[in-house]
Amino acid sequence: MALLETFAHPAIFPWALLVFGLVVGSFLNVVIHRLPKMMEREWQMQCAEMRGEKLPEERKFNLVGPGSHCPACGHTIKALENIPLLSYLVLRGRCSACKARISPRYPTVELLAGIAGFYCANRYGFGLAAFAATCFVWALIAASFIDFDTQLLPDSITLSLLWAGLLVALSGTFTDLRSSVIGAAAGYLALWSVYWLFKLATGKEGMGFGDFKLLAAIGAWTGWKMLLLVVLLSSFIGAFVGIGLIVLARHGRNIPIPFGPYLASAGVVALFWGPAIQHYYLANIFG
Repeated sequence: MALLETFAHPAIFPWALLVFGLVVGSFLNVVIHRLPKMMEREWQMQCAEMRGEKLPEERKFNLVGPGSHCPACGHTIKALENIPLLSYLVLRGRCSACKARISPRYPTVELLAGIAGFYCANRYGFGLAAFAATCFVWALIAASFIDFDTQLLPDSITLSLLWAGLLVALSGTFTDLRSSVIGAAAGYLALWSVYWLFKLATGKEGMGFGDFKLLAAIGAWTGWKMLLLVVLLSSFIGAFVGIGLIVLARHGRNIPIPFGPYLASAGVVALFWGPAIQHYYLANIFG
């Protein structure tokens, strides 16, 4: 009990959740790298089973094993080389064995996860709200980077986030259950409708089904009143970044741009600052 009281102290809790977030960020890097490969292997197995074929047995590959290793030389990463942020700085962004460059994405994800924990602890204090909001952001970090890399939004993340949002709504932490359920349904149907309207008009698919599920999950966490803000903000960010990629990076107009990261960014804004933004908008626009 004394240990829990110490952990929950306002001067300690944010820093404790910061450190824990850095550790979770290291695991999120594993999720971002391995989950799409695990999904691909599962699809290959399902296709082989439908064809009546048997795939050759492969070594165990999941979020736990095999241990982390350098993708360039296969060097097994030791515990002291896997300390969040610190190891990257000590190694100067290079593998200790082959000196291959380590992507700065790894410390970036760790830092984002740590900052999320620190901010939520400071904002909500010790309790369900801080832990729930932190997990919400962690899940969106993983989903965003996976979508950016592969244009996939795994059901294991989006649907888990959806159900978690509904469960958290039982306590009325961020929104009430009624608003949460309507937000989940409306979020899915909103992008589902846009998808089919665009497909009927152009014959092309404008977005993936994972985007529907992600907006449904965000709606479950924030409530239906935040959906318009999420859609408008994510569309604005997506358009701004997309134009920037086309103009500055010569990104082809026909190359699809993942929408998940923009939805996730807008979802974070809606959860933390959505009510304040709505109040400001209504007060200044409608008096």
